[in-house]
Amino acid sequence: MRSRGKGKRAAALLALAAFACAGGAAAWRMQARRVPLTIEVIAPQADALAAAALQDEGKPSVLLYHTHTWEAYEMTEETQYTPTETWRTRDERFSMLRVGEELARCLRDLGFAVVHDTTAFEPPNLSGAYTRSLAMLEARLAAGETYDYIFDIHRDAYSGLYNGANCALQDGRQIAYVMLLVGKGTGATGAGFDERPDWPKNLELAQHITDCMNAQVEGVSREVKVKTGRFNQHISTGALLIEVGNNRNTLEEALAACPIIAQALAQVHAEIK
Repeated sequence: MRSRGKGKRAAALLALAAFACAGGAAAWRMQARRVPLTIEVIAPQADALAAAALQDEGKPSVLLYHTHTWEAYEMTEETQYTPTETWRTRDERFSMLRVGEELARCLRDLGFAVVHDTTAFEPPNLSGAYTRSLAMLEARLAAGETYDYIFDIHRDAYSGLYNGANCALQDGRQIAYVMLLVGKGTGATGAGFDERPDWPKNLELAQHITDCMNAQVEGVSREVKVKTGRFNQHISTGALLIEVGNNRNTLEEALAACPIIAQALAQVHAEIK
């Protein structure tokens, strides 16, 4: 996909500036009640211009973001952080932002144009995070930004169903398991949402990426999970939720999975373009 010209870039600046202003007002109200956030919120003008310039270069484009921004991993001696609650932190060095940063770097090294949106969507309450991340996505797309892939990067919650094993191994290095999640948008009762994802297309992409990851490192990616929610995947085809490890993994194990995810996407894109 490509940017739609200079006129659209101007629209992008206006739309994203409006989004930022709304977020700024909410942030001001929060600061009256809590410590200021340490996470850097996107700079709308610079971010929109960077996205347009990268897409103009003809590179495949990826938007990375984190609906659950403050998810974090098991602390080690090297990764001590101040938790907001168990396995969550505002410290961007140890939250999902660090994983997104690493994945963005790996993708850029493979020739992708990457925009990493670092907005914290969890405050003021976790329950509204998907509504706020959807507002960001809608603002970007309405302003003319276009992406081949849109990935919401999370970490999973540890489950006893893992049967003890919590990492794949490659040359003795521990790598956090990855899992791709696809939302059908049907809802638990079948009523669902008025606007639903084209989930069969998203499932096909998720399965292809999963297969390519497992071809690199056997068993590094779990089976694709299909759920009744939509997880903002109605916004575009090519929109997926990626779980990188779980709360019982270390940050190092999660970061080790990023080159594998990036290489798999590069292989998939080369085969379908």
